[in-house]
Order: sequence, then C-alpha cells, then structure tokens
Amino acid sequence: MTSRSSKATARTSTEARAVARTQTLIKGAGGIGTVRRTTLPGGLRIVTETLPSVRSATFGIWAHVGSRDETPALNGATHYLEHLLFKGTTRRSALDISSAIDAVGGEMNAFTAKEYTCYYARVLDSDLPLAIDVVCDMLTGSLIREEDVDVERGAILEEIAMTEDDPGDCVHDLFAHTMFGDTPLGRPVLGTVDTVNALTADRIRRFYKKHYDPTHLVVACAGNVDHNKVVRQVRAAFEKAGALTRTDATPIAPREGRRSLRTAGRVELIGRKTEQAHVVLGMPGLARTDERRWALGVLNTALGGGMSSRLFQEVREKRGLAYSVYSYTSGFADCGLFGVYAGCRPSQVHDVLKICRDELDQVAEHGLPDEEIDRAIGQLKGSTVLGLEDTGALMNRIGKSELCWGEQMSVDEMLTRIAMVTPDEVRAVARDVLGQRPSLSVIGPLKDKQASRLHDTVA
Repeated sequence: MTSRSSKATARTSTEARAVARTQTLIKGAGGIGTVRRTTLPGGLRIVTETLPSVRSATFGIWAHVGSRDETPALNGATHYLEHLLFKGTTRRSALDISSAIDAVGGEMNAFTAKEYTCYYARVLDSDLPLAIDVVCDMLTGSLIREEDVDVERGAILEEIAMTEDDPGDCVHDLFAHTMFGDTPLGRPVLGTVDTVNALTADRIRRFYKKHYDPTHLVVACAGNVDHNKVVRQVRAAFEKAGALTRTDATPIAPREGRRSLRTAGRVELIGRKTEQAHVVLGMPGLARTDERRWALGVLNTALGGGMSSRLFQEVREKRGLAYSVYSYTSGFADCGLFGVYAGCRPSQVHDVLKICRDELDQVAEHGLPDEEIDRAIGQLKGSTVLGLEDTGALMNRIGKSELCWGEQMSVDEMLTRIAMVTPDEVRAVARDVLGQRPSLSVIGPLKDKQASRLHDTVA
C-alpha cells in the first residue's frame, strides 16, 4: 500500500523531471549529424551528435573553468584539479577508473585551457554506458584526499619541468606573458613551481566545489548514440551522486571577460642553452565572438597555415632559414592573439624576424591577391571537414560550442560561412590586426649584442 506522502513525493519527482527541455539544434539527413540538447532542471546541459554509421562514441564533460579563473595564489589549481579527479572517488579507486576503460579498449584523458577544462572517454558504442558512469563519477564524486594531492604534486612538477625542457612549447607561454603580463591570461596553465608547491588539498577542494556545479558543466557525446538514452544515463549518474538537488537552476551564460592586453612593442627574452632560437612575433587578435574571425581564419591560413603559405615559402622554401614556421590565432571571450612562430639557428634569428615582419607589414598595407585568398578558403574548408572525421573531434566541437557560444553550427553552415568571406574582408582584417605594432618573445642562446637588436624588430 502506497502512503499519501509517498504519492506526493512521486508527484514532486515527476514534476521536476517534466521541466527538462530537449531541442533539436541541427537536423542531419537521415539522422546523421543530428545535434540535440537537453537542459535538466539542475542546470546541466547535455548535447549529443548522432552518427549511426560509426561504431564508436566519445563522451566528455566540459567545465566552465580554466586558468583564467585563478587568483595569483591559485595559479595552476585548475590543472591540478584535472589530475586529482582521476585519483579516486567514493565508488572507485584510481586503478578502478583507469582499468575500467582499459578493459574495453577505450581511451580516457583530460585537458585544461585558459577558459575551460574537459574530461573525456572514447569507447565502442556498446561500452558507452560504462564511459558515462566512469566520467560522471569522476566529476561528481572526487575525494581530493590529502595524500593524493601530495603524490600528484610531484607528477605536476615533472610536467612543468618537461614543458621547460621544450622551448618550442615554452615560448608560447612566454608570448602570453609578453602580451598579457601578470594577469590570469598571461600566467601559465600549469602554474609555477612556487604556486604548485603552495596549493593545499583544502584550497583545491573549495575551488572544486565552486566551479564544478552542474550549472557550470556541459555534457557532450558524439558517435553512434541515442540522445534520450544518454540523457537518462547521465541524469541517473548525477542524481545518484546527489548533484542535481536544485530544480530551478539555470546554466551559466557564455563567458564575458575584460580585455587585458598590455602595451604593444614589448620584447621578452629568456636566455637558454638550446640549439635553436625559438621566436613568436605577434599582436592582439580577435575575440572568439568577433564576426571578423572568419576572415582572420582565411588570412591566417594564407600567411602561415600550410606549405604554400607565404611565411613557409619565404622562410623555409626559398631561404632554408627554419624547419618549422607557421602562424596561428587564439580567441578568448573578449580578446585574442595572432602570432608567428619560427625555430631557427641563433645566428639566423634576425634574418628570420626581418622576413616575418616584412611579410606582415606588406600584407597589412597592400593585402593579399585574390588567388591567394581563394586558395586559403579552399584549404580552410578542407581542413575543417577533415578535422572532424572522428567522434572525439565532433565531441570537442559540440561541447566547446555549447560552453563558449551557447549555440551550435552545423559543418555545412561553417563551410558556407568560410566560403562567404570576401577578399575585401580579408584585406580589412589584415589592416586591423597586422597593422598593429607587434611584440616579441624569444627563447634561445642569444648573445648580448644579438639580444639588444631584438627591439628593432618591433620598432
């Protein structure tokens, strides 16, 4: 016999479930590429892309937290926490977590960026329920024990040391500092030896509770998946952990930061005994919501996005001054970066920088010819599609889109938008971005006389 209070509780539970909202965001042909979103009463968003033609699935959870959300004393906490969520929950040990996915031939990992963190597992479609249970358990039931914090500290310090040993990687952290200074965007994602050593389990636990609320999370799943089944399994996992107790919560809005770029024309040099000098010459770029980003993508491709690009041809093919030379863009909520990287012999660094600066100035003043722009548009369209040929890439696309833009764009819409870029738009963004005074970051064994000449590059 069911009591009156039990019936009332059941009605309340049913009413709470009824407010979950499901939308079809992108309707693919025959169900292929269909993207759906469900928002649960607790503010948790679940987006899926269904591809019946594949036999795998990638499941990920995106957190609206990155190194940009850290105070100076907490620098490295987001990345530290990423490590600790693999160390054990109330239901699983660290070995249980890794062995569960290994036992089905899957792969599991995570990454931390300036403005978000992602945890994911890629498995056969038949093993998706296991991946959902394991990853959701990690995100909702992490213990963050004192002993795990102490053990993982050593691993993170080794990761910092490994990065320091790779100047081609480290120079990008230096460039961020050159452009943003001692601000959240200018500090390294990994933190420093001093900040990592100072972090305690208690401080990391508070950081975890503040930033891993369901309203700050986006669940993304792509592959041979059934949206409704994914929603039921995710909901069950979060409810089992007591993580969906609120019924009136709404998801956090896409990030809106405050522009924090430093004055142009800065030069930072780290002297190091390396075989090559590693340089990044660059300037402020565009925010990721700026409509000019499509034209900047075409410009970036033409300048340094492939073997036919201007920088590759001028620096490597014609003169053999560098093995690796390329340009890139980074877009944040409110600002961005445009950079040119090259690795070369220390004796050639000034020649390489002069060529790069001359090319940037030339394109800023005179633009690119139509044939180069057309080639870059074709290259960018092709690389966009080829870069989405696995379920992991698709999961990244829909998860990041939901978290950073709050909307989804189909691949066809992306290709159409790229194709709509006009030569005049590319030339205009070249004037706006490349016409700015650049800054420079260098790591290498430069002598005093060489170092003193670096300021000439950004004059």
